[in-house]
Amino acid sequence: IIPPSIPFVLYSLATGVSTGDLFLGGVFPGLLIGVMLMAYAVFYCVKHGEDKEKINARMEELKKEGLPKLFKDSFWALLCPVVVLGGIYSVFVTPTEAATVSVFYALFVSLFIYKTISVKELIPLCAESVKTYGGLAFVLATAFGRVLSLTRATRAVETFILGNFHSSIAVLSVLVIIFLLLGMVMDTGPAIIILAPVLLPACEKLGVDPVHLGVILVCCLSIGLATPPFGLDLFVAGNIAQEQPMDVAKKAVPFIVSFLVALVLITYIPWFSTYLPSIVK
Repeated sequence: IIPPSIPFVLYSLATGVSTGDLFLGGVFPGLLIGVMLMAYAVFYCVKHGEDKEKINARMEELKKEGLPKLFKDSFWALLCPVVVLGGIYSVFVTPTEAATVSVFYALFVSLFIYKTISVKELIPLCAESVKTYGGLAFVLATAFGRVLSLTRATRAVETFILGNFHSSIAVLSVLVIIFLLLGMVMDTGPAIIILAPVLLPACEKLGVDPVHLGVILVCCLSIGLATPPFGLDLFVAGNIAQEQPMDVAKKAVPFIVSFLVALVLITYIPWFSTYLPSIVK
């Protein structure tokens, strides 16, 4: 949600909405979501107490290393968003080219600076990437938008929405529920590529800003990734924590609720998504 965001790039590719506007539109919603999640974290610590000995021990370790060393260690990782956003806003590269640059930059840093991966791991990593995004790339390569146009799917959806909804608030309320449910069972990339070009024309006629719709779509899909029973992030986090996905899901519920509160504000107060793009224009 906070740039650089791959889902925003995909939304831009699918709809033609400016990637730069989407990146700007995601700043305030991303900060709002972060504040809501931090608020719950503070509430939890106040209510249940903190492991202060462990925290203090870790803080002492960090203090011994010192700010200059910590900054030096993290410098190359922190530089990645600068490379991506700087390239886009300086018009040195297109958003698609910036994504490619970021991949090679991250690969170089991981291999030769942090050494978190080895050369022999590259082929399995590439194979996993192809499995994940090969189908999505095929959809993009076959001009999915053109196929929708020829089959008149967009027109059918537009007619249905305009015939049953008469305000942006009503249609967004329904779409949020649909996006949340789809986020549980669909990967973010295919969901954006399939849904965005179909829904955007009708939503625009009801007065929904395309950047606002993109932010809502990405936020909903982000929640879906952590929502049981099929949230992908639950399986990833469970594997890292060596816990069952549903055990992780139980602990994730308060965070999901915090995220939903932020989503309600983002959905019904378009200012969060549209203010920065409007002042830059």
